[in-house]
Amino acid sequence: MKIIIINGPNLNLLGIRQKEIYGDQNFGEYFNRIKQEFKDIDLEYFQSNSEGEIIDKLHEVGFTHDGIILNAGAYSHTSIAIADAIVAINTPVVEVHISNIFSRERFRRHSYISKNCIGLISGFGLKSYDMAIRSFL
Repeated sequence: MKIIIINGPNLNLLGIRQKEIYGDQNFGEYFNRIKQEFKDIDLEYFQSNSEGEIIDKLHEVGFTHDGIILNAGAYSHTSIAIADAIVAINTPVVEVHISNIFSRERFRRHSYISKNCIGLISGFGLKSYDMAIRSFL
């Protein structure tokens, strides 16, 4: 099984920014842990602050991977282009958010990408990614 995690803008600053919301672990450390935990899965990771690069990555892996875990960050609430990219590919996508987007600012409560994903996991910290991986098993 081949799964890729795609993280969007500002998620390269996990462990540094807004620790009260996102925790104090950086994603590299977390990714190394889940690679050990899910040894039978070919896990990949990609992060970009650029909307176009995220779309390009979705196009690149959207016909070859078994699953995509997408935390599009703020693009979840603004990007019709990413939503359209999800519709254009064959690989199922699970939307993930570290924080509970429904308990935050009003604009974060709407996601343009949710309707095109097979599921949404929000509010469990980095464990949200674990849950998304398990959803593909």
